[in-house]
Amino acid sequence: MSNIRETHDKADQGPAPTLVLLLATGAGLAVASLYYSQPMLGVLGGDIGASARATGFVPTLTQLGYALGILLLAPLGDRFDRRRIILAKAAVLFVALLVAGASPGIGVLLAASLVIGVSATMAQDIVPAAATLAPEHSRGKVVGTVMTGLLLGILLSRVVSGFVAEHFGWRAMFLAAAASIALIGVAARRGLPRFKPTTQLAYTHLMASLGKLWKRHADLRRASWAQGLLSVGFSAFWSTLAVMLHGEPFHMGAAAAGAFGLAGAAGALAAPIAGRLADRKGPELVTWLGAGLVVLSFASMALAPLMPVQAQLVLLVGAAVGFDLGIQATLIAHQTIVYGIDPGARSRLNAVLFTSMFIGMAVGSALGAVLLAQWGWMAVIVLATVSALAALAVRLWRVQIQATGVSLAR
Repeated sequence: MSNIRETHDKADQGPAPTLVLLLATGAGLAVASLYYSQPMLGVLGGDIGASARATGFVPTLTQLGYALGILLLAPLGDRFDRRRIILAKAAVLFVALLVAGASPGIGVLLAASLVIGVSATMAQDIVPAAATLAPEHSRGKVVGTVMTGLLLGILLSRVVSGFVAEHFGWRAMFLAAAASIALIGVAARRGLPRFKPTTQLAYTHLMASLGKLWKRHADLRRASWAQGLLSVGFSAFWSTLAVMLHGEPFHMGAAAAGAFGLAGAAGALAAPIAGRLADRKGPELVTWLGAGLVVLSFASMALAPLMPVQAQLVLLVGAAVGFDLGIQATLIAHQTIVYGIDPGARSRLNAVLFTSMFIGMAVGSALGAVLLAQWGWMAVIVLATVSALAALAVRLWRVQIQATGVSLAR
């Protein structure tokens, strides 16, 4: 008997723990493909005779491919069987990683990097698949667990690739990554259920419907704006941290800045907790708590100039843990809200939410670099704090409107 079951079978019981583990692992390994190259740029550049400027385009094209894949391909999950899409992207990602590992020069590596980014969006097919498999009463918990896998993939990818590249070479890392995706593809083929398409729209109409969903659903707009604003501060901080630590008064290298990334573990561990809280108390409350924590964490860093150097480092680490936890908790709550809007459009809704996130990250990275160069680190902190306050205001705006309506009714 086939082990593939239809998604509507025993839907009220939710997916089996082994299936949730498969989804979480698949999401983590897929998104990790975006970050393997970053710690290896110096090593691979010298090996293939490419300049630092040229190798810098490797992660840029990977991220660009991911953003394009989310916008242009993620909506297809509503039109076709998500299982087939996940398997197809896994196959393409496997080949792209093999090509990257065997690249004779920078041109082939850049082309492979773009394809890696596009096909790594299988992670953005896995998350709405998890939301579809989960019953409403435990959707936050299931999505939170899968997001834990995704976040751990981001966190651990740089650590693993740095170690492998140093001891076995950068090509070995790409080959190992390809092998991991092959294993996930085989497991997904055996363990993933089939998903019934929820629309018969042609591709052009499917893409046009993104704008219609945006106009129709205020909850989608609110979630996208709030998460995008939180991403501005998040990206501004991380894109300028290494430069800031390199100068006065710290004089630290890139390794120290990379170690700060371990603060992301707090966000990964918080994901299932935030999901359970969203299930029990409602996702709206989680968005307020998460955004509020981000505001406090960023604002606290304004105290750094008043402290000794060692105390400043402790403050930076604590603030990084705090805002990462808050941002990830808010993301889980926003996904719970968005996935509940229209079950037949979850892939498109997910595409809108994550496209907004990546726009926020791009804006934060650009503004952070300019502010650091012109006015210093405190200007970056001001940007991060103001953007987080704006996100909190977006989340509270609905409450203010409702309170005004109640007052007028009286």
